[in-house]
Amino acid sequence: MSSAAQSAPIIVPGPRALLGVGPLLGMRRNPLRFMEDLHREYGDLVTYRPPGRQVFFLFHPDMTQEMLVTRARNLHQGRVMQRSRSVLGNGLLTSEDSFHLRQRRLIHPAFHRQRVFAYGRAMVDYAERHQQRWRSREVLDIHQEMMRLTLAIVSKTLFDTDVESDAQEIGRALTTFMHLFKFAVLPLSEYLEKLPIPPVLRMKKARARLDRIIYRFIEERRRSGEDRGDLLSMLLAAQDTETGSGSERMTNDQIRDECVTLMLAGHETTANALTWTFFLLAQHPEIAKKLKEKLDQALGSRPPAPEDYSNLKYAEMVFCESMRLYPPVWGVARTVVEPFDAFGTHFPKNGILLTSQWITHHDERWHPNPLHFDPERWRPEVRATRPKFSYFPFGAGPRQCIGESFAWMEGVLLLASIARNWNFTVVPETRVELLPLITLRPKFGMKLRIEKNLT
Repeated sequence: MSSAAQSAPIIVPGPRALLGVGPLLGMRRNPLRFMEDLHREYGDLVTYRPPGRQVFFLFHPDMTQEMLVTRARNLHQGRVMQRSRSVLGNGLLTSEDSFHLRQRRLIHPAFHRQRVFAYGRAMVDYAERHQQRWRSREVLDIHQEMMRLTLAIVSKTLFDTDVESDAQEIGRALTTFMHLFKFAVLPLSEYLEKLPIPPVLRMKKARARLDRIIYRFIEERRRSGEDRGDLLSMLLAAQDTETGSGSERMTNDQIRDECVTLMLAGHETTANALTWTFFLLAQHPEIAKKLKEKLDQALGSRPPAPEDYSNLKYAEMVFCESMRLYPPVWGVARTVVEPFDAFGTHFPKNGILLTSQWITHHDERWHPNPLHFDPERWRPEVRATRPKFSYFPFGAGPRQCIGESFAWMEGVLLLASIARNWNFTVVPETRVELLPLITLRPKFGMKLRIEKNLT
């Protein structure tokens, strides 16, 4: 399907409700189910009109490519990311146009392959130490365990410091931010955020907590002038390679915004992805057994190392499939700043476009038997049969996650480190419900019984 596939204008189907209130409430109450219903009833291109603007859902891989790649310059971030500036500031997730490109250019060297390999050593070291606290046959909230572990790792790689004393405060602040989704999709939220109402006050307190911690790290490093080989050192030293001018270095405020953004992206999404992975392995012991066998073949009795990454193919396949079934980011939204025509449809200025990993990753046209956990669908020859944008856990185009290589390294190495040592089982305490905020969290955590592998 291409943008020129239909020459005559089409009438885009969608729900018709008084003032568009019904769809808005549906999207706020349960966005995953709401989008599933839209896709099932209306197809790949759906629209409705809430007060003030028109919303389009694009559920086909070709449409996702048009939105995230081909028409990227016509679009800015959606409402949720725009509202996220109240916490994230003007970092990579929220900045636009030339400033966004400049910041991405400044930050990109921090994710060079050699740097990511160095971070990989810290990832495994922290994972191995973290498991020393676990005891066979105990029931753990694996979500909380992964949140603590990934926060420790991102703090080490970002600040070269142990934030255990600040971890609870950082965790609470980031959780408050995650709940911004339900506020941001409200009509007129851009005006509501100027009022002293509880959601706004909570966001301000969350930002103040993060600022107190992050600015302390920045000031301490400025005073020492030390290059520790971490992301903060790179941000402090970074200058625009196109100008080579010291005047193009980042200010403390810019560094703060990027630190908070990278801390969130490098902590929240990977923790959620690993949580869902261990839940799936607990439900499928035959896959967990095969994973353990593959890890033993690749590693013997030792922990994984960054150099092993290319040999951990089955672990990567398991992680791939987990992010298909439970994508850490379940949807992407954009706002039209320059109108355009595609797929026989006019997308007007200020229109909202949404595409969804949740819908596309579960579409049986691209992923047969889509609710089945099957890592084998990620064998290269099978993967090659699917459209490129039938799977996009890290987005695509100029806003594709800059830390994608970091995330793959972290996810696969942590999975290998933990799965070689432990089996997971579902227990009566395991209460599973999806919580689609800005990321896809388990609503009640993830209680699983762990048992030490003896072989």
